[in-house]
Amino acid sequence: MQIKLTNVRLSFADIFEPRAFKPGDPPKYKGTFLVPKDDKKQLKVIEDAILAVAKEKWPKNAEKVLASIRGNANKFCFQDGDTKSYAGYEGMMAFSASSKTRPLVLDRDKSPLTKDDGRPYSGCYVNCSVDIFAYDNSGNGISATLRGVQFYRDGEAFGGGAPASADEFEDLSADENELV
Repeated sequence: MQIKLTNVRLSFADIFEPRAFKPGDPPKYKGTFLVPKDDKKQLKVIEDAILAVAKEKWPKNAEKVLASIRGNANKFCFQDGDTKSYAGYEGMMAFSASSKTRPLVLDRDKSPLTKDDGRPYSGCYVNCSVDIFAYDNSGNGISATLRGVQFYRDGEAFGGGAPASADEFEDLSADENELV
């Protein structure tokens, strides 16, 4: 079931280059999207989609299956951020999505973005399109495929911070003769 989240904070932004998350696993593109716990409208969209795919996959015991996988990050894509020890997760719900193929990555004006553009980055705010699905191979679970990400606005970067700006350096082109 396809849903769109708006103005959510992006974490673990592996959206330009795939990464293997465990040794031996195939590399994937991934993003975790932080939704404030007081954003009842978007939380309901997520929960309704999760319930719908669960009922479709397990018509007779969807609620029971959901209860058994909720809280298991390996089996359920929607986690309570307060249970994580990452900066910025407090008071949030964390929704993870991944894909074997590169998701569409757009700027505010819908123009394509690349890694060299420097956005989206972990800590900024984005809109995202995901496809939620239920599975029963190697156990039951609910996951999401990352379809696309649109940069929405800047935010404080998570982790290593932002790259340096050219303004931090001096123009040394006039001093080329000093290199001898």
